Amino acid sequence: MSAMWIRVGCSAALAVAGVSRVLPAQQLSLADALGRAEQGAYANRIAAAQTRAEAARLAGTLRGILPSVRLEGGYVRTSEPLSAFGTLLRQRAVTPAAFEPSSLNYPAAINNVNSALVIEQPIFNPDALLGRRAAARGSAAARASEEWTRSGTQLAVVRAYFGAVLATEQVRTLLDAARAAAAHAGVAQSMHRNGLVTRSDALLASVRAGEVELQLVGARQAAELAHARLAVLLGMPPNSAFMLPAHLPDTATIARLAYSADSAPGVPERADIRAANLRVAAATADEQRATALFLPRVNSFGRLDWNAAGSPFGGSDSWTAGIMLSWPLISGGAVLAERQGANARRTAAAAEADALVAQQALERQEATNALVMARARMTISGRAVGQSAEAHRIVARRYEGGLASVVELFDAAAEETAVRLGFAEARYQAIVAMAEGRRAAGLGIEILTRLESTEP
Repeated sequence: MSAMWIRVGCSAALAVAGVSRVLPAQQLSLADALGRAEQGAYANRIAAAQTRAEAARLAGTLRGILPSVRLEGGYVRTSEPLSAFGTLLRQRAVTPAAFEPSSLNYPAAINNVNSALVIEQPIFNPDALLGRRAAARGSAAARASEEWTRSGTQLAVVRAYFGAVLATEQVRTLLDAARAAAAHAGVAQSMHRNGLVTRSDALLASVRAGEVELQLVGARQAAELAHARLAVLLGMPPNSAFMLPAHLPDTATIARLAYSADSAPGVPERADIRAANLRVAAATADEQRATALFLPRVNSFGRLDWNAAGSPFGGSDSWTAGIMLSWPLISGGAVLAERQGANARRTAAAAEADALVAQQALERQEATNALVMARARMTISGRAVGQSAEAHRIVARRYEGGLASVVELFDAAAEETAVRLGFAEARYQAIVAMAEGRRAAGLGIEILTRLESTEP
């Protein structure tokens, strides 16, 4: 693998054009890119937040299981007869004078500051217990979904990283082609001045050289976009400066890793399928929770109250304790509707899990076929690179000797350029097919960092 590096990012166009300018930039390997994306990629951050939200939902289900303690307080001033006499009783301030009829009928306004400590302890809430089970499985499903999202981000990083390297290599290839086209056009003009070829040959050579130059402009724009796309995927500004390899890994390195990847065992269950199965379990528990709404609930409570005319927690305390039974016998169809909705959600979750199992089999077959095709294309186009270069050299010698036309010369040059571009594309597709195959099998993609090592 080539050890050459070029500057990319905000200075990509200048570096590709060969302009000598030193800008501070950090070398970025695939391992570095995967590490940055693990923490900074937008998709990963969103998935992590969703996992935390599900964990918070799980914690919220403890409300129907664990005791709760709260303080209450309030202030009242009243002259309403019943309330006024009751306030006197609460404050333990009733005297014989309070029973005088005029005082009972027309009491003076009285103040009351109420303070209370309230404890509530659920005893039997089956819907809360089953709701917590559903939330626990939903939280586990969210973690598995986050794992699958991170796997997808890794695949996207591999595509974008090597896509940016591919774009850089394509620019370098077209730079070579532009130089060769300019040299051919110079030869055609020189031969025209010497009367060896017609003026049309010189004009046609200039036209064909311009076509190559236009390809180069488009490739430079594509390279800039590829580097910006990689930066955004890593959670960085689009104009971030970093350095990438100048070439994709060679055929031998890719083939060696592909053989190693082929021999790796699979895993029992992919993260997305595990998440789907957990969602089925959560939906099943939620259906049970909805069914449990038909059952009675038993809860207990206790409270300490203080009532005083002027300050919180003043006067003598009083206590109250009790147990409450609640059994919804008729709810106007609301509970039945909730159970039917939970049943439908469980059915949908089960269908989704079945679909993902079938999708995995299809994705693995597609990835296997793509890798076979990419490896064959890589091998064939690798051989064709040398053959097209030699054919180009032969036609160039024939043109200089007056035995070939300028069209043949530029056709040979274009064929060599196309073969070199196709060879780079084939190596890129082989890398992507390996990454897609490993993800489809539920395997890690980090193994592709070996592509940047020259060790066998």
